[in-house]
Amino acid sequence: MQIAKACLALLLLLNGIVGCAQNRTTWNNKKCAVALTYDDALNIHLDKVIPALDSMGFKATFYLIGSSDAFTKRIPAWRKAAANGHELGNHTLFHPCYGKRPGREWVRPDYDLNNYTMLRAVNEIKMNSALLEATDGKKRRTLACPCGDSKVADSSFLYKVKDDFVAMRDGTPDADEVNGFGGRTIQWMAPNGNTGTQLIDAVKRAMESNALVIFVFHGVGGDHSINVSAEAHRELLQFLKKNESQVWVAPFVDIAASMKKQ
Repeated sequence: MQIAKACLALLLLLNGIVGCAQNRTTWNNKKCAVALTYDDALNIHLDKVIPALDSMGFKATFYLIGSSDAFTKRIPAWRKAAANGHELGNHTLFHPCYGKRPGREWVRPDYDLNNYTMLRAVNEIKMNSALLEATDGKKRRTLACPCGDSKVADSSFLYKVKDDFVAMRDGTPDADEVNGFGGRTIQWMAPNGNTGTQLIDAVKRAMESNALVIFVFHGVGGDHSINVSAEAHRELLQFLKKNESQVWVAPFVDIAASMKKQ
């Protein structure tokens, strides 16, 4: 009995040591990780967000829609952002979503995912990747599904394109399975009208739980119906800068690659 108790105590101790080691190394030797991501290729991302990030020394992920005017008319600016360390992520060519859901009246029938075939969904993702590679010269990037929708009928297109990406940003069951991140804690926040304090609180929760928190921004100070104020965004960046020693801020592609390597 004494031997059994001793063995159990040793096992618990070793598990604790391993757990502590994982906590120290999972997020680049910091308490948590923060992925700042921005969806839909908006002009304000180039005009306001990227300068704000660069002033703090932070790099982020911008999920671009290949057909967006804010992308096609400003490719040199996006190329410059990528050369400066920001990730140009794939947000599909035409942003297809399920249109027959509450609040989805804005989805055009032509781009209603309910009307897609699997081949069309996959081809549009691959075409967008080719467009992004022509812009930044990179093959390594992540995918974010518009509206988080990833199925054509009952089948997910993520399994068809998983080898083309480092990871999928979304928290859907099929994305979780494709990513294979293991037991790490991942939290999401899609800010819409949130205050700076609320954004900061999300980071504090991640610090407390040794987690990755992924921010899914759209408009920042305007340019989208899903929006946070420029002041709230600035307060978040200032908090992250103040806590750089404890928080790893990086493009999602770099964080995901690190998680998969471990």
